[in-house]
Amino acid sequence: MIKILIVDDEAPARDLIRHYLQACPEVEVMGEADNGFEAMKLIRELKPDLLFLDVQMPKLTGFEMLELIDNPPNIIFSTAFDQYAIRAFEMNAVDYLLKPYSKERFDTVVQKALLRLTPGEQPAALPTLQQTVAASVPETLTRIAVKDRQQIHVVPVGDIDYIEADGDYVKLHTGKNAFLKEKTMKYFEENLPSQFIRIHRSYIVNVNGVSKIELYEKESYRVYLKSGIILKASSTGYKALKAAVNF
Repeated sequence: MIKILIVDDEAPARDLIRHYLQACPEVEVMGEADNGFEAMKLIRELKPDLLFLDVQMPKLTGFEMLELIDNPPNIIFSTAFDQYAIRAFEMNAVDYLLKPYSKERFDTVVQKALLRLTPGEQPAALPTLQQTVAASVPETLTRIAVKDRQQIHVVPVGDIDYIEADGDYVKLHTGKNAFLKEKTMKYFEENLPSQFIRIHRSYIVNVNGVSKIELYEKESYRVYLKSGIILKASSTGYKALKAAVNF
């Protein structure tokens, strides 16, 4: 039996998927979730083989949830995204359902998934899917989902004082807290709003938190934050920051 979890914030959408799956004796619906937090808990507990996942949900979007799962199951997206995102899904996802969809379309997607699925295995294509979506559907970040042990935090970007490179991760500094995120500095440099400036290969700073800049040594500067933190800035970073804050 193929174990299935349905994740959608709208009960009628979950009911429709469950109803359509009644014609598939090979599958068993193990559970449902109406938000990403509950879905993550159920994925850990039930270890589904296949996930029907809505993209646009409150609290935690489908994409944010995927970023926080270590070993995600195979996924069929259920989405109302535009055609750019749909083309990205087609490249690497098991498949997608564009709302509203027909029973015929649903059956085609499920049969494709069943042919691909081997229970217990994980799809190698998912990381590529995330990269493709990020490249195809650029967006200005307004919040970032992070995992701290077993807790999930959704951090508004305005709360971030600065971002620091940390090996294969970045560290988001928010007041007294710091959260690790498995993304690149380049990703944040390209997707954060204009109030964030890359001042050094290791730092991106929120200009709203800058109190002053001073020369440290030749072509090297110090950036003082209102929180008391002092960061290094390169000559290029200094010029970009100076232009942004009008010092």
